[in-house]
Amino acid sequence: MNTFDAKQLARPELLELTPYQSARRIGGRGDIWINANESPFNNSDIDKLNRYPECQPPELIEAYAAYAGVNTQQLIASRGADEAIELLIRTFCVPGKDSIAIFGPTYGMYAISAATFNVEVTALSLTGDYQLPESWPTQIGGAKLVFICNPNNPTGTVISKADIEQAIISAPQAIVVIDEAYIEFRPEYSVADLLEKYPNLVVLRTLSKAFALAGARCGFMLANQAIIDLVMLVIAPYPVPLPVSVLATQALSSDGIALMQQQVASLNQQGERLSQVLIQIGANVLKANGNFVLAQFEDVSKIATLLANNGIVARAYKDPRLANAIRFSFASIAQTDKLVEVLLSSN
Repeated sequence: MNTFDAKQLARPELLELTPYQSARRIGGRGDIWINANESPFNNSDIDKLNRYPECQPPELIEAYAAYAGVNTQQLIASRGADEAIELLIRTFCVPGKDSIAIFGPTYGMYAISAATFNVEVTALSLTGDYQLPESWPTQIGGAKLVFICNPNNPTGTVISKADIEQAIISAPQAIVVIDEAYIEFRPEYSVADLLEKYPNLVVLRTLSKAFALAGARCGFMLANQAIIDLVMLVIAPYPVPLPVSVLATQALSSDGIALMQQQVASLNQQGERLSQVLIQIGANVLKANGNFVLAQFEDVSKIATLLANNGIVARAYKDPRLANAIRFSFASIAQTDKLVEVLLSSN
């Protein structure tokens, strides 16, 4: 039986905190709104842009809840998934005392966000085939948050849903955070449907990847209400700008979701083309499960120079395990044509 209690993990001072009551949280009814020191003049074509937005815009929350298959009480919208990472650390980790656990190589912001709050990072290594190491729960000490990126960035590898569920079970007194930024490319690996079963599970999502809204900065935290209520104590008064909410809600319409799925299929096709060419020129290519592929080269500097000389910007890494690797994001047909031409010229 899971006896997890989110309040026992929260920073003690938060339990006595009265959150800032913004004008929108207080609300009210009337025709003349003079409670928020806003300008009465709207100088934009966007309706109500002169007014502060809702902290959690109802239309956006309802749209994403329907898309993700959760209820609206299990959801927070944030400025990208990056803000959700920071919110979790701020809510549950006491600076100078608490720690998080990560499994590398993985997304760098987990460790950086922890460091900026003086929270220790227990960094464990994924196995040779980028799976969770054995007996990892005995190696994380009292880590309050365990971050697992699935599909993983930058390797593009996946951990099976069964293994993710076992990880949640194996750390019953920690919050297990599954970062599903790339889940639209492998939706069968999502664990959002396990929220009701596991009170210590958090799922992170974003509209930056498959939904093509990286510039809008809109992400989501999916969790049970006990965790949501605690995080809402520390969230900014207005985390979702009005134009972002409008764009995001449109993207989550039935037409928007259909377009996303169509574009994901196209990106997967271009990724497969790219992967085959990388194999053809001798690279060791990891199977892609996101919108990118990681390739390892015998002479990575040669490929890096070739790309740079042709105006192609890809991602290299300092991590010792990735020193000979380059990550290629999937691109349009025309861009992939150019990339294929350049890579084939290396032979």
